[in-house]
Amino acid sequence: MDLDRLEREIEAWSATGRHATLWWRDDDAVAATPALARLLRLSDARGIPIALAVIPALAEPDLAQKIVDRERVTILQHGYAHKNHAAAGMRAVECGGNRPLDQIERELALGRDRLSSLFGGRFLRVLVPPWNRIEPALVPRLPDLGFIGLSAWVTHEDRAAVPRLRQVDTHADLIAWRKGRSFRGADRVIQALIAHLQARREGREDPHEPTGLLTHHLVHDEASWRFLDELSERLAPRAGLRWIGAPEAFSAPQ
Repeated sequence: MDLDRLEREIEAWSATGRHATLWWRDDDAVAATPALARLLRLSDARGIPIALAVIPALAEPDLAQKIVDRERVTILQHGYAHKNHAAAGMRAVECGGNRPLDQIERELALGRDRLSSLFGGRFLRVLVPPWNRIEPALVPRLPDLGFIGLSAWVTHEDRAAVPRLRQVDTHADLIAWRKGRSFRGADRVIQALIAHLQARREGREDPHEPTGLLTHHLVHDEASWRFLDELSERLAPRAGLRWIGAPEAFSAPQ
């Protein structure tokens, strides 16, 4: 895999007197599975913070016990039950579909309260909509539900700014969902990271939005794990690069 190209992009950031920033989001956490343990060992070994997007309705108490002493782990809210409410023939969506917004809001509030009860201060009120889709009309209503952030997939040019809501997406997904949920391939993941970093450095994307790595520990095959191990080893905290945790990613840019 061509990690050298990614390292050259990081060096290009350093040459401008800035740090390239990355953040890591992992979706669909529900329980203290062996796959989750493997993910957390990797995070610990490399000293990289990780944000776990937890499904509130499915979250088991042992998950909270697993992360209680891990300061690098932040909990985000992955919708409510990860249940599809799309009309027939439409793309899957939970935070939208044919339901009234008030009904969706009630679910999100239930999920918010459950994660707050389970995880206390480890829970950061950031919504990660399942399938990375959300009804646009719901977005400006999120701050009134107590959410400080929204995280989906890839920056969209039509993403409207919402007061009191920081929007930070992910940009490189390890999984090829339309190809049997297999590993996307090292070159494609690396290229996605490079493309967003370069666009930020050149001012074509928001330079303050960290570049997001997206993983899904429950569906990783061995190729995914091997790549993640090598990538994290090469990109562990180093000159010219900072991995930032979700609390910093969703704070106001300095």
